[in-house]
Amino acid sequence: MIQPGYTSAKWRMLIATMFCYLFYYTGRQTFGFAIPFIEEELGFSKTTLGYMGTALLWSYAIGQAVNGNLADKFGGRVMMSFGAVLSCCFNWVVSFGNSFLGIFIPWVGNGFVQSMGMAPGSKILSNWFGNKERGIAFGLFLFAAGMSSILAYVTPLVVLKVFGLDWRWIFRLPVLLLLVGGVVFYLVVRDRPEDLGFTPPNEPAEDDKLLGTSEEVSSETSSQRYKSVLKNWRFMAASIAIGFQSSARYGLLIWVPVHFLGKDWQNSDSAWISVALPVGMAFGAVTGGWISDKIFNSVRWKLITTFMGLGAIVSMIMFFLPKDHWLGISVLFLCGFFVYGSQSAFWALCPDLLGRQRVGTGVGIMDFFAYLFAGLVCPLIGKMIESHQILDSSTGLMVSHTAVIFPVVAASCTVSALLVMFIKR
Repeated sequence: MIQPGYTSAKWRMLIATMFCYLFYYTGRQTFGFAIPFIEEELGFSKTTLGYMGTALLWSYAIGQAVNGNLADKFGGRVMMSFGAVLSCCFNWVVSFGNSFLGIFIPWVGNGFVQSMGMAPGSKILSNWFGNKERGIAFGLFLFAAGMSSILAYVTPLVVLKVFGLDWRWIFRLPVLLLLVGGVVFYLVVRDRPEDLGFTPPNEPAEDDKLLGTSEEVSSETSSQRYKSVLKNWRFMAASIAIGFQSSARYGLLIWVPVHFLGKDWQNSDSAWISVALPVGMAFGAVTGGWISDKIFNSVRWKLITTFMGLGAIVSMIMFFLPKDHWLGISVLFLCGFFVYGSQSAFWALCPDLLGRQRVGTGVGIMDFFAYLFAGLVCPLIGKMIESHQILDSSTGLMVSHTAVIFPVVAASCTVSALLVMFIKR
């Protein structure tokens, strides 16, 4: 029986969580647009800048492993809003950097506090939504993340091309939106249905048999939660699979702006093509979540394998297309759609496999693997771009072959699709 007011309350929690996360990526995904200018002004190589991307991703990964468990212990409301405020501060510190360490150290700190968003937000959604609704709930949550990527792509272009400001303002203006999102989230959201006098949604009896009773789980210590998560082999297979999926995702997010901006960024019309990537990711996330629940009946691995396989195919199509080809915007949209569209199913696996009360720890561990692997691919692609040169027919000069991004993405998608087939959940 549906409790009076519960439906509107849970959707209010979802919308507020989406609103906050809508601005989270303005704190970490704008870096790709600053790369050409940092390279020119401060003399860093693409490989060095790739390692800066890795630094953020790995500090984010470590933060996920820590903050996910803290979300189970203390709840997600305070952590997610606090992370938003701190990320805004760290971005402003980065904007004043004039040396490697002046950018590197605050960027590492930013990666850690950015990790206070995903796991705490997932914890809140898992508390409010039952297992048959989680694909849609996580799909909408990730739709907000995809829209956040759009903001993280559009706002730097507005800063550079509309306002005519330099690269430092990329780290100053967009994150003010994140500050607003964090404050609104704190004022609206409550961690659990019980906080507003509701009874939480029931889980299938199978969960109790596999995972222990709710009383047993709620009394677990932090170390016991970690052990329960790490010994679940299906969950660990999913965590490695999302590692390769995130390698594909961040290979696109970090380096696609470099591919389309080119050297003559001020006169480049193709720069706006890059916005098709986060648009595709946003619609892929919400569509993937719906398909996972309604078409595949919450059998998550089928959705993930299908989308990852298609992501590999369209990435290779993108590799063979010239940068300014008229099909580029459509194919790049599909790259984002399929590569990111599987994430809602990945996150829904956490409560499915671990139970609602361990979901913060589970999301944290899964996201740790996601960003550990993503961090490996950033300098790899930077090195490959520097080592592969092609002749620019318009200038007669040798330039970096930035399209090598796409075979790396395709390979990562393929491995992820194969791994997740072992989960069968």
